[in-house]
Amino acid sequence: MVMTIVEKAKRAKEAALILANATTADKDKALLRIADSIDKDRAQIQAANGKDIADALRLTETGKMSKSLLDRLKLNDSKLDELILSVRDVAKLDDPVGKTISAIELDTDLELYQVSCPIGVIGAIFESRPDVLVQISSLCLKTGNAVMLKGGSEARHSNEALFAIVAKASSEDDRIPEGWIQLLETREDVNAMLKLNEYIDLLVPRGSDQFVRYIQDNSSIMVLGHSEGVCHVYVDRDADQDMALEVCFDSKVQYPAVCNAAETLLVDTAIAAEFIPLMVKRYQNAGVEVRGCQRTTEVMEGKNEIKAASEEDWRTEYNDLIISIKVVDGVDEAIAHINQYGSGHTDAIVTGNKERARKFLQFVDSSSVMHNASTRFSDGFRYGKGAEVGISTYKVHARGPVGLEGLVIYKYLLVGKGHTVAPYVGTDAKEFTHRQL
Repeated sequence: MVMTIVEKAKRAKEAALILANATTADKDKALLRIADSIDKDRAQIQAANGKDIADALRLTETGKMSKSLLDRLKLNDSKLDELILSVRDVAKLDDPVGKTISAIELDTDLELYQVSCPIGVIGAIFESRPDVLVQISSLCLKTGNAVMLKGGSEARHSNEALFAIVAKASSEDDRIPEGWIQLLETREDVNAMLKLNEYIDLLVPRGSDQFVRYIQDNSSIMVLGHSEGVCHVYVDRDADQDMALEVCFDSKVQYPAVCNAAETLLVDTAIAAEFIPLMVKRYQNAGVEVRGCQRTTEVMEGKNEIKAASEEDWRTEYNDLIISIKVVDGVDEAIAHINQYGSGHTDAIVTGNKERARKFLQFVDSSSVMHNASTRFSDGFRYGKGAEVGISTYKVHARGPVGLEGLVIYKYLLVGKGHTVAPYVGTDAKEFTHRQL
């Protein structure tokens, strides 16, 4: 029998109450079963993924889908290997549930404990990348949260195959309740999901700027995520040139279709004439379209041809082999540019000057700020979180790559012996001890 979205939400809510109290051992065993099942059922997963890719290729050929989205869709052996490893890594991580954050004695035999606990039901909405389904569900399982997943229609077959594997493998042992993971299937389900504030406690959208903003604007449920990834690399006058070439290249070219790829390169005017032609040549040899400010085009006059950058380029997340270059008068202008045009996601400086690096790290207002390292390191798996539900540019609850710690909240447990408030109010009020335990 096909369940309605409300019935799926009710079932997830019921399962969340049971899953919240599952032991660490039971959750870890379930995660290892999921990893083993993905490994064992590779052929099934890739056959389903092949159907999605065939459909996507037709859309790409007609201009209805970008090549970057097509790249995100593919589940080759190396992606599956990384996915399996990420699930196993989540199983190895400490369980964040049930940790005592603080303990205080209010009075003799009256003790207050702040204890971490699951959020409840997570609503995850994502586009294109089917591996996201496994990453999010593994983190939710480890943190005792139920999850309702809605992937993009372009990955429908892949999502269905992965969902079936995760659901079956996790609940083979009845200690993990069936129904903790739910898959939504239609476009209409997204709008219906946004209204399920009675059942869903947190929404995690992953996709384009327009997509995430739509989720934020059309739901009263708390939303955790980022609307775009306009990331920068600033090459300072004291940068090692060979290092800068490698970091800038990796930040853009290694995987341009993701939110932590660099979109704008800022170059100190003191080294612009020497560095920019070398960098542009390397970019163009890799098929990158380069757009530059007026000073950049002047540097490149008579050399490799580039396009003029517009004001809009400084605000654009390309997610493609395109980069804009701007010449700036030192670290202060670089910081000002990033804080004005960036999205608070990930930004990097390449320099051998420790004072300038420290200033950049302190004053750039982004969730991840890097010194002499590629922006592509901004990732939950690379940060040792096993996986990530997404990257948050918000400044409440969780920021940057969100792993297990972003999927737990806390509650207060007060333990007394018949205590009442009355003795602690009035003219002869008894004093609280407020002693740390």
